[in-house]
Amino acid sequence: MNGRELARSVRKMTTLRGLRATRSAWLRRRTDVRGLPPRGPERARVPGRVTGAEPLPGGGVVRFARSELRICVVTGGAVFWGWDGAGPEPSYALGGPSPEPDPRAGLEPDKDGGWRVVSERVTVEVSRHGAVEVRTPGGVVLRRDLPPRWWEPVRGGTARWAQRTEVAADARFFGLGGRASGPRLRDGTYRLWNTDPKGSFRPGDDPLYITMPVQVIVADAGTHLAFHDNSWDGRVTLHEGEEGAGSGHDRPGTSEIRMDGGPLRCWVIVGTPARVLARWSRLTGGAAVPPSWALGAQHARWGFGSQEAVRRVVAGYRERDLPLSAVHLDIDHYDGHRIFTVDRERFPDLPGLAKGLREDGVRLVSIVDPAVKAERGNPVYDGGVAAGAFVRDGRGRAVRGVVWPGDCVYPDFTDPRVRRWWGGLYEERLAQGFSGVWHDMNEPVSFAPFGEMTLPRSARHALDGRGGDHREAHNVYGLTMARAGYEGLLRLRPEERPFLFSRAGWAGMQRYGGTWSGDVATGWPGLRASLALVLGLGLCGVPYSGPDVGGFDGSPSPELYLRWFQLGAYLPLFRTHSAIDAGRREPWEFGPAVLEHARAALTERERLRPYFVSLAHLARLTGAPYVRPLWWGSPQDRALRECEDAFLLGDALLVAPVLERGVDRRAVRLPKGRWYDTVTGRAYDGPGQVLVEAPLSRVPVLARGGSVIPVRGADGRTELEVWAPGGSRRGGGLVVADAGDGWEPVEVERYTTRLVDGRVKVRWVRADGSGSPRWPVRVRGLGAGS
Repeated sequence: MNGRELARSVRKMTTLRGLRATRSAWLRRRTDVRGLPPRGPERARVPGRVTGAEPLPGGGVVRFARSELRICVVTGGAVFWGWDGAGPEPSYALGGPSPEPDPRAGLEPDKDGGWRVVSERVTVEVSRHGAVEVRTPGGVVLRRDLPPRWWEPVRGGTARWAQRTEVAADARFFGLGGRASGPRLRDGTYRLWNTDPKGSFRPGDDPLYITMPVQVIVADAGTHLAFHDNSWDGRVTLHEGEEGAGSGHDRPGTSEIRMDGGPLRCWVIVGTPARVLARWSRLTGGAAVPPSWALGAQHARWGFGSQEAVRRVVAGYRERDLPLSAVHLDIDHYDGHRIFTVDRERFPDLPGLAKGLREDGVRLVSIVDPAVKAERGNPVYDGGVAAGAFVRDGRGRAVRGVVWPGDCVYPDFTDPRVRRWWGGLYEERLAQGFSGVWHDMNEPVSFAPFGEMTLPRSARHALDGRGGDHREAHNVYGLTMARAGYEGLLRLRPEERPFLFSRAGWAGMQRYGGTWSGDVATGWPGLRASLALVLGLGLCGVPYSGPDVGGFDGSPSPELYLRWFQLGAYLPLFRTHSAIDAGRREPWEFGPAVLEHARAALTERERLRPYFVSLAHLARLTGAPYVRPLWWGSPQDRALRECEDAFLLGDALLVAPVLERGVDRRAVRLPKGRWYDTVTGRAYDGPGQVLVEAPLSRVPVLARGGSVIPVRGADGRTELEVWAPGGSRRGGGLVVADAGDGWEPVEVERYTTRLVDGRVKVRWVRADGSGSPRWPVRVRGLGAGS
């Protein structure tokens, strides 16, 4: 803690809320002293030598002197292994039952007393001392997990463990949830504990709100994803390798994961990036598809003040011809910050406000926090007490913390009865006219001037019938809250797709919605962190996310705000937001030039709305995130693996945002193929690096030659924007038409493009043969100069 943070903590402690928070933090520590006895002396353990094996479908069990390893290749090619009896279930990450074993894979003896499982897509070798190697079908090693180590309390209790992995010297690490320093994760230690950083964060701050033991590792030899299915507190230490280090020998990259408890079990998925994410999506569940309106521009503010202020902001958008799809209300619209209430003095007719806005095409979205004010007469509290819904300590008393309403209690979302009770409370939000919700403060948070802002680690949770404490439940708290809200909204309005996004979560959270950056600091580093978070989360299977455009705190300069706005226009969740004491975020607050350029960004977002709809459905069907790293289609291109300041939007567009002050030209690294500047039409051929114009009026966006992009035409109807194929003279694309905000089945339309005698031919490929496109076609890029 530096001097500034110390002074801030002292000031907070002198307020009423600060005094309550101080007492709460002291009680939390006392509760843990009572509920979690000291570990005492520990006994270290390693597997020892192999003693035998038992073949089973898809793999088998390899026994060692002091442990045993269960290994299984499942249908689709994913590999599971678990030590000491750990199986794939129960798991909060999986989207359903564990996949069936691959009947063609089996356990067989290997060299030097080891064992191996050979399948069509992957080979797994287990050494006689317990090391596990994952190889490509051609025999190239992708990862080598050294024998694990456990530290078991002599007097009993859960064991700590560590697993060290070696990867290729050229490998690069990505993932681990939302990391502000990403998307490429450099040497360092990353904590696995969902955390409110106590204020706005910057690229160096870690951990943040969403941590996941999910790593995507990219090397010349191939791409693979590794997921250690364990929700306990832990740390991952990464060291990139070095080629030719020490007498010309390569030094491998290493990843060491250390967990404070819980099972040692792991999934590994091998293949191209697209195949890896597709299999990960099948394993953990397809991403929820947001309603189409949630793919437009959205505006939020902590501190609107009144419903008239909301009307004025919406009118400001309309008067200036700025598209707007939704307005988000923060905690200040509640009565005394108590959830599922309304401040009737400032919002006397919230349903009327929602109805009027909806007639203008604008939806209302409500914040929902998990903390319930512990006060008799509060209907949510009284109902929760009657239902036995709140997290308890070892003595059976409800655990209390301090959040915005004051003294609060917390629902136990790991209990299915509580999830159903909580989901029913969203009926009040729907009755007020809200069309969606965003979950906040659900790491969960209890204010504290020192130490962690969370619940006692000894707090008891149901864990869906297994029972346990907060050490295991903490990281899945936001995930299970999202499940409660999503399933509640689905029961209440089964004809509509729920719209929900959550600040905290864990592996599999995409089944219930998306997320946002949280309280990113206003500044150029915060702008760069915004992109890193979206890319990293997408690689972990969470495709719908975005930042607080403009940053959460402070007042951005006009240039910073505009560059953030331009980036946001190409991200899945496009939302401005700011703190109650921060500057405003409406585009017209930054001068006429910024307003003009922001209008252009909003107009382009609306033009691309059909493309975003396609990407949303394809994310669910294929696992591919909307926003992808440049190496997505060429992971063997080392230069692309190093590029962190640009991204692919789907397969068709490359977006190169401006992330530094005063830049009007920037270098762009291109993947292979032909690329067209979507404004100037100039053609570039990749792979390579080019210098492009980046005036304040726009950020560089390039279209892939041969791509087919559904866009909104001048008449408001969908049309296909086709960019002329390059050297290959072929291309194509996938289109999913907007079928509304319900559950109507969608059709994936596949189009091909060919350059023949100077003309571009577009065909719609159907099961009964090819035909003409069902949409009007506009060809661009023919005759473009380089």
